Amino acid sequence: MTNERKAESPMAVEASEAALTGPPPAKDRTGGGGGRRTALWTAALTAPPLGLLAAAAWFGRHVRPGADDWCFLPAVRDGGVIGMVEKFYLWDNGRVANALLVGAYAKPGIAGHQWFAAVSGLLMWGILWAVTALALRRTALRVPRALPLLVASMATAVFLLASPNTYKTFYWPASAVSHTVAPVLACAAVVPLLLARSRAGRRAATAAVFLMGCFLATLSENTCVVALTVLSCVLLLGRRLVTGGRCAEVRRWCLTGIAGIGVGTVLLLTSPGSQSRRERYGANASMFAPDSLLGALRAFGHVLATLLTTWEYLGAVAAGMLLGLLCRSGGARPSSVVLGNRPLLAAAGTLTFLVAGYLCTVVAYPVFGAGTATVSRAWNDYLLLFVALLVGVGALLGRAVRVASGPLTAVCAAVCAACCLGLALPLAGLGTEMAARARAFDHQDQWLRAQAAGGARTLPYTPLSVAAMGEPFGKHGSWPAGCVADYYHVDKVTHSTRLP
Repeated sequence: MTNERKAESPMAVEASEAALTGPPPAKDRTGGGGGRRTALWTAALTAPPLGLLAAAAWFGRHVRPGADDWCFLPAVRDGGVIGMVEKFYLWDNGRVANALLVGAYAKPGIAGHQWFAAVSGLLMWGILWAVTALALRRTALRVPRALPLLVASMATAVFLLASPNTYKTFYWPASAVSHTVAPVLACAAVVPLLLARSRAGRRAATAAVFLMGCFLATLSENTCVVALTVLSCVLLLGRRLVTGGRCAEVRRWCLTGIAGIGVGTVLLLTSPGSQSRRERYGANASMFAPDSLLGALRAFGHVLATLLTTWEYLGAVAAGMLLGLLCRSGGARPSSVVLGNRPLLAAAGTLTFLVAGYLCTVVAYPVFGAGTATVSRAWNDYLLLFVALLVGVGALLGRAVRVASGPLTAVCAAVCAACCLGLALPLAGLGTEMAARARAFDHQDQWLRAQAAGGARTLPYTPLSVAAMGEPFGKHGSWPAGCVADYYHVDKVTHSTRLP
């Protein structure tokens, strides 16, 4: 027993547990058979979101380069990953970690784009599952074994697939590494903290959060804004949210994460690429101008209206309610953090999301202007926090009800299944569009390679777009026609309206 535990009186331990669990639950009259039945149907309920995620990953084989990827592919081919890092640091935006991830999927060429959805989807789902399961274990709550898997799967499904543009959220690698993968990687920094049970483990967790902070700062500015907001909330509320002997440890962990983000941000902002980008978009002068702040507020209001009227997000609330309804105290003292004040926790989570979302919109507004309200890929940095908030609110509602009645659990299960069905229909349509583009792309790609190998220096190119993706000779003019020419080793590509 540690000194921290020795210092706590039995009354303090009892109060800590009571804050977590609330009043004792009603006695389970179903017996062992009822517990097994609950475990079985909970496991069965994971099938819809897992099947949905598997189908989404399978459609990833139809992904082909588009927009920025046209420029990344020849850069990585000719200069390697190090060349990509140099390009980002010196010229584009200063995001060194972003360049590493771009280089990782661009190095294999088109195959990297085809595997990106499956690999990144599995990574994100695994991280959210680990965080959910470990958090429940640390709070000494007993749940059916498949329930953490259900919660993580539903959260991943709505996060990736409920977006107004799923392709740019999940399938377009250039966007996903910056706005979709980044916030989930931030969650991964919590895993070492939840696993730490010794002094060495706590030191490892502290080192991990510092390194992750440095990495995130050069991967996604908006994700860092969200992380800073969350960490600051925990620090400000302190023992009102985190009780028990681990409060000081969590505060040190938060401060170390903030320090890591600060170090990485200095590296980012002093890079030539970041300075060039800020000058290019006028972000230095306009970000905090009154008109920009007001415009960002209007844009964020539009985003909120979209999120709150997208009914598929109810799947996250329903999964959270199942968690609250079916969890029971394990009868042991929580081994780490106890989140006891439920009303304060709900209010703090809501306020944190609103502040983080608005600040992210302020950062993005100089680049996208009024279009910030419709560039849905830029929402993902704080969208994961929104999904987590919905799951948490659902769990708090379930804990308030306390009695896992059959009709209520059946309603929650039906909502989860309905949301998966609602997400599956547009996903199937998108998969059909992606398959059609892939066939046309592969045909044109084979012809262009053959012509270039035969000595042609100017080639016709037919734009092939899906989900409003940028293509040469589209709404942004000829961009990225020059990158397409570099990719095929020719001098120029011209606009064609017919495939060869």
